[in-house]
Amino acid sequence: MMQEKAVICFDCGAGYTFSVEEQTDFQAKGYNNTPKRCPACRETRKTRQLSSGNFRSIQPGFRSERKLFPATCAQCNKVTQVPFEPREGRAVYCRDCYNTIKTPR
Repeated sequence: MMQEKAVICFDCGAGYTFSVEEQTDFQAKGYNNTPKRCPACRETRKTRQLSSGNFRSIQPGFRSERKLFPATCAQCNKVTQVPFEPREGRAVYCRDCYNTIKTPR
């Protein structure tokens, strides 16, 4: 059974109550931990992240588009795209070839 919790904000140091309703909302979103910030500081942080373009922690599952570079696989000569800029003299592999040659750690 859930109970209200007294929590100290990580950012401003103010005490606040983490209500049963908020706990239920957090559980519904898949969050397991008690928030470190009070509602005002959470909102300030979200606003700051939105203005800086960092959406990842605000929207679970959101993936920003990353730049892909064209490349030719060194093993099968298949044209592919990779998330880094290939350098001269370094082998680049397509996903299939990479998965067959990578060594387990």
